[in-house]
Amino acid sequence: MRLLSVGFLAVVVLSCASTPHPAPGGAPARPAFDEARAVHVLRRLAFGPSAQSLAEMRRLGVEGWMASQLARPGAPLPPELDAKLQALPTLTMSMAELARDYPPKKQREQALLDGRELQRPARIGLEQSAAKLLRAVESPNQLEEVLVDFWFNHFNVSADKGAVRWMVTSYERDAIRPNVFGNFRELLGATARHPAMLFYLDNWRSTRDGMPERMSRDALMEDDEAPEPTEPKPGLNENYARELLELHTLGVEGGYTQQDVREVARCFTGWSIRQPRKAPAFFFRRRAHDAEDKQVLGQRIPGSRSEADGEHVLDLLARHPSTARHVATRLARRFVSDAPPPELVERVAQVFLASKGDLPTVYRALFQSPEFLAEAARGTKVKTPFEFVVSALRATDAEVTVRPRLVQSLAKMGEPLFRAPAPTGFPEVSAPWVNSGSLVARLNFSLELVSGRMPGTKVALQALATPAAPTEEAWVDALGHALLGAPPSHETRATILDALSQRAEAASAVGEQRPVDVPLIAGLLLGSPEFQKQ
Repeated sequence: MRLLSVGFLAVVVLSCASTPHPAPGGAPARPAFDEARAVHVLRRLAFGPSAQSLAEMRRLGVEGWMASQLARPGAPLPPELDAKLQALPTLTMSMAELARDYPPKKQREQALLDGRELQRPARIGLEQSAAKLLRAVESPNQLEEVLVDFWFNHFNVSADKGAVRWMVTSYERDAIRPNVFGNFRELLGATARHPAMLFYLDNWRSTRDGMPERMSRDALMEDDEAPEPTEPKPGLNENYARELLELHTLGVEGGYTQQDVREVARCFTGWSIRQPRKAPAFFFRRRAHDAEDKQVLGQRIPGSRSEADGEHVLDLLARHPSTARHVATRLARRFVSDAPPPELVERVAQVFLASKGDLPTVYRALFQSPEFLAEAARGTKVKTPFEFVVSALRATDAEVTVRPRLVQSLAKMGEPLFRAPAPTGFPEVSAPWVNSGSLVARLNFSLELVSGRMPGTKVALQALATPAAPTEEAWVDALGHALLGAPPSHETRATILDALSQRAEAASAVGEQRPVDVPLIAGLLLGSPEFQKQ
C-alpha cells in the first residue's frame, strides 16, 4: 500500500501544483440546470456537493439555491444536528464559565485537594472543532458556515495564545457568526471589542505613551489578577493597530504610514479586558487612554476621555476605498480565483462603497458575476485541509460523530482548527497546501475514511453508486461520478486501474484471488487531483 500511495501521490502533486489561471470575465450564465455548474457552485458556496444539496439545487435551480442561501442566516438547524451540538456543553458557556470549569493545571490540582475534579481546557478546543466540523458537514445553511470560516480567518485569533483559549468559543459565537450577513462596520466593531482580539494582539495592555510604568501597571490592575510573565509590559502597543490597518481593513498597500499605525494605537489605548483569566469582558480603562488629538490618514481625531477615539477610527476605516478594495480582493480570492481579475475586484469594491459595507449586497455582486460563474473558474483552487475533510465527509454521505482522531487529522494536514499561528490566518491560496507531506496525509485520511478506520465516521459505499457491472472499471466510473460530481479524468482513471492491476498481480503470485476492492477505489478517488481541486 505504501508504494501505491507514493505513486498516486506523484500524480496528485503534479496536477495540483500547476498554477491556476485567473478566471476571465464575460462568460454568460446558462439558464438551464447544469450539473457541472451546480457542482462548481457547491464547491465554492458550500463545502462541496452532497446528495441532499444536489437534490435541493435541482429543485430550486442554481440561482434559486444561491438566493435561498443568502436569505437564510440563522435558520433553524435540523433536529439531528441540533442534538449533536447540544451534546457539546462548552459551546453555550460564557468565557467566565469556561475559565472556571476548565482551568489550567495548577487550578485543577488545587481543586483536587479541595475535593473537586475539574476538566482540562483542551476539551474546549475539541468541542469547538467538533462543532465546526459538524455544522460544515450537516448544516443546510452551507453559505453561512463558509462565511463564518472566511471571516474568522480574516479576523484571526489563535487559541494557542494564553487566555485566548477560553475566549475563542465566544469570539466565533458572539462576534463573527451573528455578523457575517450584516454590515462590515458592525463586524469590524464586534471583533475590535472582543476580549479574544484584545488579548491576542496585546491591545488590552496598551497605555498612553509616556505614562510611567508603575502608573500604567496600576491602571491595568484596578480589579484584575496578576499578569503572566510572558505578557507584554504596559505601554503603547502597536500590534492591534498594525493588523487593523494591514489585515482587517486597508490592506498592505492601503496608503497608510508607520505614523498612522502609531496614531491608531494611541486611539485604542485603554481598550482593555477586565479579568482576562477569570471573567473576560471588554473594559475601557480611562486612566490608560491618550486623550489628546490624533491625526489618522490625514484626518483629525478629536481627543476625548472615552472610547470614542477608537470608534471614530473604525468608522473612518470601514468606509475607506482601500478597505473596499482589500475586502473585495479577499472575497474574490476565496470564492473565484487565487489571482482574481482586477476588474471584478473593482466592481465589487464599488458595490461595497455604494452599499456602505452591506455584506449580503457585496456577496450578491460577487456570486452573480460572470467571473464567478465562468467555466474557466472551475477547478482553479485547491481545497484547504478543512475544506477537503468536510467535502469528503459530504461526498461519501458519512455519518459523523466527531472524535479526537478526526480533529487531529486536520492538524496533520497543516490546519489545526482555531490555531492558525499568525494574525494572517490560514492561507487562502493554493500553493501552501500543495506539498508532499500534506497530500500524503490527505490520501491516508481518504483510505481510512472509506475503509471504516476513521473513528467517529461511518460510510456505506454500496449506497453511493450502482455500477453497470461488478468490475473494477465499472466501479471506478460509478464511484467517480458519485464522489467527484463528474467522471474521473482519463489520467486518474488509468492511474487507479493500474494500481488495482498491480495489486491483483501481487495477489495472483501467491495464489490469491481478491474481489474488487471498492474502499480502495473510493479512497484513491478522494485522493485524486480532481477531488483536491475546487
